[in-house]
Amino acid sequence: MSSTFDWQDTPAAVWRRHRSGLRAIRRLDPVRWDALTGIDRQKAALARNTERFLAAEPCNNALLWGARGTGKSSLIKALLNRYWQQGLRMIEVDKDDLVNLPEIVDDICEQPFRFVIYCDDLSFDVGETGYKALKSVLEGSLELPPENVRVYATSNRRHLMPEFMSDNLKSEVRDGELHPAEAIEEQVSLADRFGLQLSFYPFSQQVYLQAVDALFPDVADREALHLEAIRFATAKGVRNGRTAQQFYRQMAGDGRFR
Repeated sequence: MSSTFDWQDTPAAVWRRHRSGLRAIRRLDPVRWDALTGIDRQKAALARNTERFLAAEPCNNALLWGARGTGKSSLIKALLNRYWQQGLRMIEVDKDDLVNLPEIVDDICEQPFRFVIYCDDLSFDVGETGYKALKSVLEGSLELPPENVRVYATSNRRHLMPEFMSDNLKSEVRDGELHPAEAIEEQVSLADRFGLQLSFYPFSQQVYLQAVDALFPDVADREALHLEAIRFATAKGVRNGRTAQQFYRQMAGDGRFR
């Protein structure tokens, strides 16, 4: 696979199961790093980790978890746009294709570039086993994971796996110490392999309006803009970066907000 794949001019690829190979991503999302607002802490932490990765210094796999629409996926896309000319490359792998992850990694481990395996909206239900292949890439098995590969995943679940009240009821207290049930240990063990975990929360109204302002930099009547933006978010029932983007797409052609 890698022998015929030109990574020099290809920033990113996606794994296609029907062809059992990679396809270059032809139209990258152009989201800019500076356009992401309200998540400065997360941006700084992920940039620092990635810069260490590019410099071949100790760094972690990263899990971005939290509320929907708060910029988790956009942050990773912007990361590629910011660093690909410094040698960062990205491979998107769907959760259902994680069984192929060891083979994908085998084919890029000798490449001179630094690869982020990107898993978007990652979570596992009861009975799924795809996470076992992910575990081997995160921490290795008998063979250590390659130094030029890291996994960056996004998820709405902190532990990536479902958590049930019945699991907690099976925990025991022995000699004054809490011993979690085996199901809880299994749930936590996967997320624990991500050394960098960044949490994302719904936007306050102030942060939401900052995101709107960034999308409408030339609008003079901020009061009218904010009033419409608040109405839009109220109708949707959520304030986040995705809502701000959707408001922009709906109102950008409005004569009032050019």
